Amino acid sequence: MFGDIGHGGIVLAISIWLIYDPNSKKMLPDVYAMRYLLLLMGIFAFYSGWIYNEFFSIPLNVFGSCYGHAEPEEHAEKI
Repeated sequence: MFGDIGHGGIVLAISIWLIYDPNSKKMLPDVYAMRYLLLLMGIFAFYSGWIYNEFFSIPLNVFGSCYGHAEPEEHAEKI
């Protein structure tokens, strides 16, 4: 599992559906047994996606950058 807002959101939504829908046990019995594992995977993937600023592997610029490119002053005068 990798950190991504989109993929983590999908896994999170599916796990919440598995937890709250009483018919999901009949429809997907093998996946139903892993519902809490999927919940944690979805939460942490969603969180990591916010940290990495990625949505379906597309970079986002939500928080901005604290880094800037500044040229030394002796090079800036020659240009």
